[in-house]
Order: sequence, then structure tokens, then C-alpha cells
Amino acid sequence: VAAGLIPVICVATLGTTGTCAYDDIESLASICEEKSVWLHVDAAYAGGAFALEECSELRRGLERVDSLNFNLHKFMLVNFDCAAMWLRDANKVIDSFNVDRIYLKHKHEGQTQIPDFRHWQIPLGRRFRALKVWITFRTLGAEGLRAHIRKHISLAGQFEDLVKADERFELIAPRALGLVCFRAKGDNEITSQLLQRLMDRKKIYMV
Repeated sequence: VAAGLIPVICVATLGTTGTCAYDDIESLASICEEKSVWLHVDAAYAGGAFALEECSELRRGLERVDSLNFNLHKFMLVNFDCAAMWLRDANKVIDSFNVDRIYLKHKHEGQTQIPDFRHWQIPLGRRFRALKVWITFRTLGAEGLRAHIRKHISLAGQFEDLVKADERFELIAPRALGLVCFRAKGDNEITSQLLQRLMDRKKIYMV
């Protein structure tokens, strides 16, 4: 802004890929509201944990954002690929991507209860991803999905304890949800060699 540039969107992250770090949504929301900047939240990984009451702190400030998305194929047992997107005002997206052609007209146009998703994205069509979401939710239910997420978080806690108890390793970031970042003490080459040996065994996948 000071340089004369006009920001149009701020993309915050809840649960970064590398360390599952969280941006301060409340602080960013205050700035975006003052400057009339669209605030989008990328919660690709951590978004599944919104379903847990014990993780309610992650939801703080979300009532002030303009859009949010998270991947159901990460924490919620839906096959790849599948992402959920929430918009405060869908009309702003529809106005931007509107595709109104004579050969696309149908009798349900204009009915708000039947969204026309060709106006919500750049591609004209999309695959029927909603079916696998429905099947997963109907099969496991809300409590089943919550139990699955809690199990992953619990397993990460157990692994964190193992790392702390072994003097050969050290944590390099606080454990967050199901992510534990650790390394072998000493030169980074030791960690690289260990990772390669684990990959060669093909028993476990790590990055």
C-alpha cells in the first residue's frame, strides 16, 4: 500500500504443509477489513480438525473471512481429489466467472436453491465429487469421522513421545495435529540417509 500498489486478496494458511503452522486470522482480518481486501483461508490439511470441539481455537476469526477451503481427501477419508469451498458471498464469484451462452440455458436458471456451478469456476464442467463425500459421510457419520481424526492426532502424540525419549533424535517444531517434525541429531546428512533407508524399505512413507 505504501508503495502505491493495490492489494486485492490476502491468502492466510491454517496448517502449513511443512510444519502445520497457523496464521493469525484475527489480525489479518482487521487489516483486510480496513483495506477492503478479500481474505481467503487455505485450511487444506487442518480444516478437517474444525469438526473437533477440542480444536475450536483453530476456528477463531473464521467468521470474518471471505472464503475458506479444505481438502476432504486429507483428514476425512474421502478419496483423492476432493476439496470443500465456502464463500461468504457467492455472487462475487458468480459475477466473475459467469458463462452465459444460449446452448447452456436450462429451465432452472436463476433458482438460488439449485446452484449452477459453471459460474463458480474457470472450467465449464466438473466431476461428480459430491457422491464420494456423501458415501463417506453416510457410512461413517460425523462421530466416525471425528474418531478417525482424533486417532491420527493421538498416534502423532505417541510418536512425539517416542522421539522425545530417544536421545538420537530431536523435534524441530511443536507437534501440530497429526504432524511431527523431527530430525536425527548431528549433520543433516544423517537425517537424509535415514530418510532414504526408510524409503528403500517401503514399509513407511516419510518426507
